[in-house]
This record gives sequence, structure tokens and C-alpha cells, in this order.
Amino acid sequence: MKITSIKADLLAKMFLAGAKNLEAKKEWINELNVFPVPDGDTGTNMSMTIMSAARAVSELDNPTMEKLAKAISSGSLRGARGNSGVILSQLFRGFCKVIKEYDELDVVILSEAVQKAVETAYKAVMKPKEGTILTVAKGGAVKAEELATKTDDVVEFVSGVIEEAEYVLSKTPDMLPVLKQAGVVDSGGQGLVQVLKGAFDALTGKEIDYTIESTEKAKTADTVNTTQPQEVEIKFGYCTEFIIMLNNPISDKEEKAYKSFLESIGDSIVVVADDEIVKTHVHTNDPGLAIQKALTFGALSRIKIDNMREEHQEKLIKDANKLAKQQAVEEKEEPKMEHKEVGFIAVSIGDGINEILKALGTDYIIEGGQTMNPSTDDVLSAIEKVNADTIYVLPNNKNIIMAANQAASLCEDKEIIVIPSKTIPQGITALVNYVVGASAEENKENMMAEIENVKTGQVTYAVRDTEIDGKEIKQNDFMGIGDKSILSVGQNLEVTTLEMIDEMVDEDSAIVSIYIGADAKEEDANKIAEEIQKKYSDLEVEVNNGGQPIYYYIISVE
Repeated sequence: MKITSIKADLLAKMFLAGAKNLEAKKEWINELNVFPVPDGDTGTNMSMTIMSAARAVSELDNPTMEKLAKAISSGSLRGARGNSGVILSQLFRGFCKVIKEYDELDVVILSEAVQKAVETAYKAVMKPKEGTILTVAKGGAVKAEELATKTDDVVEFVSGVIEEAEYVLSKTPDMLPVLKQAGVVDSGGQGLVQVLKGAFDALTGKEIDYTIESTEKAKTADTVNTTQPQEVEIKFGYCTEFIIMLNNPISDKEEKAYKSFLESIGDSIVVVADDEIVKTHVHTNDPGLAIQKALTFGALSRIKIDNMREEHQEKLIKDANKLAKQQAVEEKEEPKMEHKEVGFIAVSIGDGINEILKALGTDYIIEGGQTMNPSTDDVLSAIEKVNADTIYVLPNNKNIIMAANQAASLCEDKEIIVIPSKTIPQGITALVNYVVGASAEENKENMMAEIENVKTGQVTYAVRDTEIDGKEIKQNDFMGIGDKSILSVGQNLEVTTLEMIDEMVDEDSAIVSIYIGADAKEEDANKIAEEIQKKYSDLEVEVNNGGQPIYYYIISVE
């Protein structure tokens, strides 16, 4: 089948198919998270970003290319969550800048649009890092430019771009050592490839359900996935992972046959091979078949088999509790805020931290953080509710800064200043150092300078075996994660926490603050504080109730 041009109606179907394919694969993409923490959310963030645009597209009747481009660009920009979601929205934005000028798209125009997409996304990132979604997109763009001179067949063109994107994706572990250590490819790049594959299915006429739930129905879904937590059929019940220690290097032909076998017994296949090992991930109903096949290549290590049906039941209960809490909050009427010159918005992750931020002058709390990154639209909504001329936004998470900046660029009637706080302690320090009477620019410079003096450590548990930063980590180990690396690993929570603090404290340190998580006990936190005080008599130590999920303790050293 040869296609030489694409009209708006076909492009709309391709976009919706790409969105639905990403939505279907989001949990698998989440599992590619490098750090083995229980909050890997790249797939979720990218899915929510593209589904925001998909809803806008699905509401169009007989769209023109211009209207379609506007729906894709605006919908994804406002729905963007997390760094991966923001980058995806910028790829769409650049692509749409080109296609909106045409009624039909041929390979030359598509190539130009892909180049613009990559250019726009790279410009949006302060310090682009290779081995990420950006690299995968750039690889596809280079191939697109080459193919546009060799063929006029859109099917051949898109197929070639996807093939190149998959090849570049397979090489991301060679570009980022942390990916190679974890035995995974870049999760954002994988998300982009799934979008392209879904679009290709629509292009080639594969039967696809293009139904997208309405915007109203999706409002709650953006927070807890469905209006009411639903029982769903899980086709393959066991998430199976292991590493093959190869007897001999695996050939391309053997690797392809191995992947085909895994596809015959399951889905969500990930196979990453080098000369010595093969990292394998598959969802299947018979893990034994996967293991038997793998043993023909060598010995196995780090075998992990999880019952996804049990995990799904646990998730349904958590989602139901989260939905009930959200509905209770929504039912409360918010009083209209009096006008003021300066206002503050902060992202928070726990009831105790909410109270601390409010006590320091925060006008509006955006619930979110590690387990659910707020979208650009969430930040815009908060800005609208704060009745102030100048508003400081504290993302308090490195994965929310880009969405906050994107919201600031879309706001026209207020001065929005984003303080790039990467952690809750940094956000608290920024608020403490705000000076009434100083100019907005002076405060911005002062707050940004002060947050650089804050070290943050967070203690959680590992969801899988891996090796990172030279540390061997087993599933359910406690981990002390610093600003740039994992500082401690162990099987005892108190010991792991104290070892992390030892790595953070230096001769310039003056204050240690402990924020107790929802799954930690106050008496245990006080015991840790006593141990710190004994060892570092010159330090001031304070303990606060944080109430944050996922992290037993968030600890700052200043």
C-alpha cells in the first residue's frame, strides 16, 4: 500500500491511535524508571499529556489541518506533566507550527515538521542530555530528512523513521551509564516510539478503537485514572524479569528469535543485550516458559516474578481512597481571595508539609509531587485562583519545574516568577528567605541563591533489584537518595537514614530538618534526631510531621 499524502482526517486518526497506544503501554514504560523507587511515572506523565490533546482532537468535527494543529498543540501544552510530558508537548508544538500551513502533508512537509519538532523541544530544555527522548527524536528527524529525498511514499517514510528511532533507543544505555547499570532503555524515548507505532498502525489501516473519553469524564481520571476504580482484565498475570549471564555472545538472529518467542507467550517485552548479559522483561501467564528458554543461553540471576493481579487489587483500594479524599476536597467551597500585590503557590505532598507551607505564607497548595506530577493546566488554574499581581511558584520537585515554566509562559495578566526548587526543603527555604519590601527581581535572586545551600535526602524502598552509583540494591532494601545520587542502602531503616545524613553533613552544616512520612513513626524519627545530635553536637536538629507518601523521611541539611 502506497500513500503519497495525508489529509487532516487521517492525521487525526494517527494522532489518536498514537495516544491510545501510549496509554496502553504506560505501566510498562513506568517500569523502565532508572531508580528503583515506587514512583516511576514517565509513562503516566506522557500518557496524561497526550491524552489531554487527544480529547481536544476527538471533539473536532471534520477538522482542517489548522484546527487539528491547534488542538494538538494547545491540548498537549496545557496537559503537560513532568519533564517527559513537557518535552513531548514541545515536540508536538514544533510539529504543529509547520503542518498548520498546509491542507495535505507529503514526505517533504512531514520531514520539515519533524525537524521543527526536535528544534523546538531542544530549545525548551535548559541543559539537553543525550540518551533521552530528545536523542531518540533527533535520530528520527535525521532519518526523516534523508528519507524525504529518497521516497514519496508516506508509509515507507514513517516506517523508516520508526525503525531509526527504535535503533537510537536501543543505544541510549551506551549514552547514559545510569541506563546501562539499570539494564533499561530510556523510558521517555520508549514512550515516543510507542506514539509513533500507534500512529503507523492507523496510517496502514489497522482496525483501532479511536474513542476518547470526554473532557468532563477525564477530569477525575487525570488524578486517579477512572471516575470509579474499575476492575479490569489483566491478560498476562505475571511480571517476569531476570538477567541472563550469557555462555556465548548472542547473535542478532538469536536475539530476534528470543524476542519472537517471548512475544508468543506474553507482552510488554523488553530485551536489552550486550556481549555478556541479556536483560529480560515480559508479562506472561507462564514465567516458567520464559525461564526455560532463557536457560538455553546461560545462567540466570536477579529473577523477579510479581503477580500483577494481586498488585492491581491493591491499587484499586488505594485509588478508591484517593478518589474519596479528592471528592471531599472538591466539595469544599473556596472563598474568593482578596487582592494582594504578591502571592505564593507551592506544590506539596503531605498534610504536615501543607501546614508548614501555609504557615510560611503560601496562598495556594497544588497537591502533587512524586506520585502525581501536576500538569501545566493545574499550575495555570492555581495562578488564576491567586488574586495577586506577582506570583511566585515553587514546584518543589525537579520533574515539575518545566511544567511550571510552561504555565508561566502562557499567563499574560500576571507576573509569574518560578523559583526552580527541586525538593520540598528547597521550597521551604525559598519562602523563609522572601524579603517583604524588596523588588521581585531581588527576591528571585535571593531565593534562588539560598536554595542552592540546601541539601536534601529522601529515604524510601527499592521496588526491584539493580545496581546504581556502585551500590548493589535488592528489592525492598531501604535507600537514602541525595540530590544527585543514592547515598546509602541497607535493610535497616534507621541505619540507612543515619548513613545518608553522614554523607550530607559537612563542616559548613548548621541545621538538620527531618520531615516524617506517612509510613514512619514519630518516636523513630526522634531517636534518629537524638543520634544526630550526639554525633554532631554543633548542629541544630528539628523534627516535623510531613505526612508525605512513598518517603519515610525527607531530610534537609543547611
